Order: sequence, then C-alpha cells, then structure tokens
Amino acid sequence: MTVDIRVIRAGQMYRYYLRETVVGDGRRPARTPLRAAQEQAGVPAGRWMGRGLAVLGLAPGEEVTEAQLRNLFGERGRHPYADRIEADRLAKGDSAKKAFKAGALGRRVTVTGVDFVFRPQPTIYLLWAFGDEETRLVIEAAHERAIERVLEWIEDEVAVIRYGKDGIYRVRPPGGLVAARFRHYEARSGRPLLHDHLLLSVKGQRLDGKWGSIHTTALHENTVAASALYNELVAAEVCEELGLATEPRTVTPGRRPVMEIAGVPHELIRWTSRRSDQIAACLADLEHEYVTAVDDDGEPRFLPVVSERARAKMERIAARKTRPPKRKTQPLAQLRAWWKVSAILTSKVAADVITSLLEHARAAAAAIRARVAAVVDIALAAVDVTATVFVMNEGGRFHRRHLLAEARRHLALVLRGRRRVPGLDEEIVAAAISTHCLDITEPKTVRGREAGYRLYTARWALSDLPARRPPAVPDPDRQPPADPGEPTGLRSPGQDAGEWEIPRVPLQYERAVLAGAVVREQLRTATAVRGRGYDVVAHQQAAMPEQLLAPEPAAPEHDDQEPKAGRGEAIDMTALRALRESRTDVEALDLTADRLRRLQEVATKMADDSRVRSDRAQADAGAVHPTRPDGQQAHHPQEPGPHRGREAGH
Repeated sequence: MTVDIRVIRAGQMYRYYLRETVVGDGRRPARTPLRAAQEQAGVPAGRWMGRGLAVLGLAPGEEVTEAQLRNLFGERGRHPYADRIEADRLAKGDSAKKAFKAGALGRRVTVTGVDFVFRPQPTIYLLWAFGDEETRLVIEAAHERAIERVLEWIEDEVAVIRYGKDGIYRVRPPGGLVAARFRHYEARSGRPLLHDHLLLSVKGQRLDGKWGSIHTTALHENTVAASALYNELVAAEVCEELGLATEPRTVTPGRRPVMEIAGVPHELIRWTSRRSDQIAACLADLEHEYVTAVDDDGEPRFLPVVSERARAKMERIAARKTRPPKRKTQPLAQLRAWWKVSAILTSKVAADVITSLLEHARAAAAAIRARVAAVVDIALAAVDVTATVFVMNEGGRFHRRHLLAEARRHLALVLRGRRRVPGLDEEIVAAAISTHCLDITEPKTVRGREAGYRLYTARWALSDLPARRPPAVPDPDRQPPADPGEPTGLRSPGQDAGEWEIPRVPLQYERAVLAGAVVREQLRTATAVRGRGYDVVAHQQAAMPEQLLAPEPAAPEHDDQEPKAGRGEAIDMTALRALRESRTDVEALDLTADRLRRLQEVATKMADDSRVRSDRAQADAGAVHPTRPDGQQAHHPQEPGPHRGREAGH
C-alpha cells in the first residue's frame, strides 16, 4: 500500500510529532520556533485541509502553527484557538472552569487523531527527483490533489461519529473533517521519497452542533480502499499531464503486481530500495530460525512451513530491526542534485537515461497507448473483482470495502494511466454485489445492518466452501533438525545453511490469480451477461493479470500488433493442479481432474474461435469502433457464436 495509517495519542504529539514529523522527520533543535525549524530543515510549513475548517475559524491552505497543533492534537482535543477563547472568557468574568470548557470540543479524548502517510509509486517520485522544475511541480500538484480527493471520500463515505449508549447512533460529520498536512522529501536511507503526513483530527460536529469523535476503526478498515483510490488518482493525473502511461510490475513473486510508470528502469527502483534489501535479508534469517526452531525435546516449535500470517509478522520484525536512525534534513534543491549524482554513480543506469528520464517514459507510453486500448466493461470487471476478493478473503467472506478496493485496482490495471469517469468504481461494485455476491449478514447489531458492514460471499459454489485446513505438510522423508542451526532436510553440496529453500504456503494473491482465472473462465463459458457473449481474449489483453497469458511469438512483419493468447496456454494448468493438491482456496471451486481438462479444452477452443473472429473482423473494412468523448474506447461485445450466448447459469 502507498497509504499508511497510525493512531495519534495526546502524548505522542509532544514526544514525536512536534519534535520530528513537523520538521521533515529530522530532529528539531530545542527551544527553536516551529517555522524557524522548518526553514532550517528545508521543508514547507504545514497546511490545513478539510471541509470542517470554517467552523473552527480556519481556512484551507492556512499555515499550521505549533499552538494550534498542541491544542487540537496534544491537549486531548481542544479548539485550535483554545488559548484565545479561554483568555476572552476569563476577561469577561467567567470562572476558570467555564473558560476551560468553552475551549473544548466535546469530551476529552486520548486518541486525538490518525496519521495518514501518502506516498506515490516509486517511478513517480523518481521522475519528481530527477525531472526538471516543471515536472516536479506537476507531480507535487497531482500528489496534493489526490490527497484532497481521498480526504473528501473519507468525509463523505467513511467517517462516522458515534454517540449514544455503546455508540449505538452513527452519523456522518455534516461539516466535514479537519486535517493538517506536512510535506517530506526523503526516506530514512537518504533516497528520494516524496510523501505527506496528513494528521486527521478525530473531532467532528454533529447536526445538533455538539462535538463528537470519529470512529477510528472505520478509518483503519478503509485504508486499503483509500490507498487504491490515491494510487489511481495520482497516477492518472501525472500520466495525463506529462503524456505517460502505467504498466504492471511484479515486485515480489506471488504478490499483487503494482502499477508503475512505464519506461522508468527497474534498476532505479532498486536504487531507492536499500531498506527493502536490508529487510529481505533479515527476513530470510528470521524464516530460517522459524522453521528450524526446536524445543527442549527436539520437536519443532512452529509449523514446518512459513504461513502468510507468520511471514507478515516477521516482515514487521525485520523492518524494526533494520530501521536506521533519522538523518539531518537538507534543502530540496541540494537533495535533488545529490540524488542525481548518486544515481549516476551507483544505480548501474546510464547517465543519459537518468538525465532524460521523462523522455524515455514518454516513448514507452506512446508504445503502450498504441497497443493497449482502455476497455472498461462493467459486467466483466464485476466478475474479475468478485473472483479475486472471494479467494483472497478468509473463508470467501468479504465486505463492500474489499470490492471497492479491488475495483479501483482493476481500473488502474485496465486504464493504464488514463482518467476514468467519476463513479465508475461504484458502478463495478454495485454490479458485483447484485450479480455475483450473496448477502450472508446476520444483523444482530445496528452496525451489522449498515451497508458498509454487510457480509457477502460469492454466489458460485457456496455449499462447497471447505473448512479452513492447515497448510500442507512437507515430505515425510525430511527429518527434523538435529539442532536449531540445521535445516530440516539435506542440503546440496556446498550450500550454506541460509541458502536452502524455505517451505512456504502459497501467497493469497498467488491463489487468487489462479483460482480467479478459473472462475472467470467458468462464467465466461457458462453465462451470457446481458444476453450477449464477449470477446474473452480481447478482455484478457486489457484486464486479466498478464502473467496468466502465454502470448505467441510475433512474426517480424507483425511485431507491432498486440499479442494474442496462445493455444491452450491461457491458464497454467500444472500450477493449478499443484495448487489444488496443496489444499488451498482453489478447493472452494470444487475442481476435479476431468473439469480441469474440460476447462483446458474450452480455453483452447475459445482462443481458436476468437482468432477466427479476429480474422473476419480485419476483413470487414466497414467495421468502425466508436470512440467515447473521454478518450476511452467503448467495448461492444460481439454476437454470440455457436459455443456462447447460452442461458445464464452458475
């Protein structure tokens, strides 16, 4: 994710935020005024954001002062001008108690806010670091507007004020929220990392004028959807303004690919990821200790394989163990000059590529836009989104926010940096819920009856959902370790103890890609959405995860055409069988060897038929595809063929 969230407590505001965060993650000199410390650190002053500012006498874009921060976040939720209000009341003759109460915003709270950290994709802040002044300003403006849009979405769709006994009543803050934004330029490693801290106050005003507290759990639950929205918005605006395009890149095998700016060398991303390399090395050591640890009786202490939950915990431990101390901040102009020199000397990327990075990215974008059309089909997007969310969530059960986050990721993958029509993500979610989801909510509480907390599962194979099973046990011939320093199996000659392969449970996204592909193929062959068939191969080229496609080698005279799915190679059936044998979520689809073979035959036949239709379409000189005013190509399904267009049935 590119949006992180962290709770702010009253004491933390003094111990951490007022000393370090507000001055660019550096160490603020003692007894130095806030604005002077920010100027010394070379970072801009904090700015107020949110629709709730007017009620507090603040304006959007106004500079954040230390007294305002201390009152709102450090004094358990007081008015930013509480000192002035209290002094005025005392001057009018009010008691000290009444004057203090006049400066309060409702009840005093311990958790005074949350810290959202927004950072764009690495390729975007690399262009920001190495580009000219105009490029830098465009990216910073896109970054700020994306944060504003996400904050508006939180105000309208996420934030709720709880009140009444046990918080039984919930209401959106009609006046909006209040947040302070602080800009940072670098990571702890000294590499470029454009990011903003958005300190969001939990205080909100109800319709009756009373002040309440925002439910922070709802903010945590929707962080993934907020991250997907921010990624989509910032990438789309940067691409549209600078003439760029995005492409999916796999960072960690088995995990979800990320959308990055095309044409930016991966070696530059590696140059910025010094911390990632350190974490990966520490994680390998922790995994080795995990699978080889034994108790006093010589029995394994943990599972013989590394589950995804255990791996996530070890990643957090590795991040803490390898966290370097903070560096002294420097002005941005000096940082940008140093970054460029450092990248030229140490990144193994040619100097002319680094100095003309924007031109390389534009050339790559022109090639992508000429080959990949922006095909957004709500019906098929609903299938893809539901299938992925169904597999990636515990027991195939999920909430609306999971569908919304996946719909935004789907749009980012399909549009490749183009702007989309507002509300398109909501349309995909509505289609997914109405067509492919089953409401299994048991509304025992008021919260359970809310739309955002209704529980869903996929309509297909619900009765076949298996119980959660433990991961597959490794080969029984592997002996337990003789001592904690030895692995559980024989090593190859010359292989060190830390170089053997750690047995891991397949990652959730790896399972979702394979199992979701099966769901899509089943629905595409057995269902006629809206009574018409679809060109499956063309849709796969635009939206399906690219690692599932095995394109045919293009002939020299046709190397500028989009590759088509190969014969019988649209799905890795060997991997799918192995995944089923490992008792993962693919079992929920009730796959058998015969059905897998039939599925392979169907995929082959579909590829053949699509190729025939494509040849016919090329021969038809009069066929013209209409273009929508917003630049997105309309997707018009073809008439059903002999094997498509059957009655809908799951």
